[in-house]
Amino acid sequence: MSVLRTPRSPGKVRAARLTDLAALGELSRLCQSDSADTRSLGLPVNGPPIGVFSLFRLPLGAFRPNDLMFVYEEEGRIAGLVRVERETVRDEWTIVELDAVGMANAGEIRFRLVQQLLREGAKRGAARFHVACADADGNVELLMQAGFMRYGEERVLFRPANQALPDPWPDERAAGCGIRPTTSLDALPLARLYAGATPAPVARLEAIRLADWERQGAHWRVPRSSLTPILRFADVEGFIQASPEGGNDGTQLDAFLQVGVAKEDQPHYLKILARPEANVADLVDFGLGVIAARTTRGGDHRHDHGVIAPVRTYEAPIDRRLEEAGFDSIASVNLLMKETLVRVAEPVLVPAGVR
Repeated sequence: MSVLRTPRSPGKVRAARLTDLAALGELSRLCQSDSADTRSLGLPVNGPPIGVFSLFRLPLGAFRPNDLMFVYEEEGRIAGLVRVERETVRDEWTIVELDAVGMANAGEIRFRLVQQLLREGAKRGAARFHVACADADGNVELLMQAGFMRYGEERVLFRPANQALPDPWPDERAAGCGIRPTTSLDALPLARLYAGATPAPVARLEAIRLADWERQGAHWRVPRSSLTPILRFADVEGFIQASPEGGNDGTQLDAFLQVGVAKEDQPHYLKILARPEANVADLVDFGLGVIAARTTRGGDHRHDHGVIAPVRTYEAPIDRRLEEAGFDSIASVNLLMKETLVRVAEPVLVPAGVR
């Protein structure tokens, strides 16, 4: 006698609920392992000394009211999740986690989650979607199939906590090297520095405006990197290094330094933007000294998880200066973006008769 089997019901994508917290935590933990039936973005956050929960505070502890998380539910079981941070000032969304479990259908689950996110972004007026991922587990292919384009690559360097930090610089030494904190008046020279250090196609895609350089403080998210989300849990400071020669307008900069001193159980953060011919060795040492000064004051700041620094491939030799200061490369990640705005070329007048 034959037995009729009930067909397996398809899963559904829905918004995450607080009651999903335990299941989401377990799914996030599984997907950071090396199991063959799990898929994630493959960011360098798994394993000691950097843990996924300490770096991004997943899954729901980092949520703000304007963030979003969707889950894939199948037969009452959570089999996938996507989490996005929304930057409301620039209408940009950053995917910081995209996980799924299932040997046969993990790719399909993640694609459906991304499609749901894109539909939600279209309804809410998202201008750009950003994501960083390792070139593994079909990540790049999946995202490009969803309309993302790869526009850059970064090396992630890490300096372990067992290496002592250099002493903080006295003000006189910093001033002698042209290093000082940034102010809103530095927006124009910072924009010029960024334009000179960044390939034109990348600068057009990232579309950082002068007003973005004017904003200082913990919510200052430029320049963007694969590790930008960790700045949520850090006290962020910016410093510039003036060129000894100066420019014709007196605003020539050699470099910009962004320091994120961690308040949570995560690494501290260094990001350097510099002219190709500038030597940033002093700026790296100064930045590590800033972290030393902030962490020796006690309070919420400690130096238990090292320092992490992203460097794009076109930003050499910054990576070599970091390696000289005790950093080692731990990963290479791809940067992808999807624009929802339509770019319109400006009209141009041409002489009559020109075809």
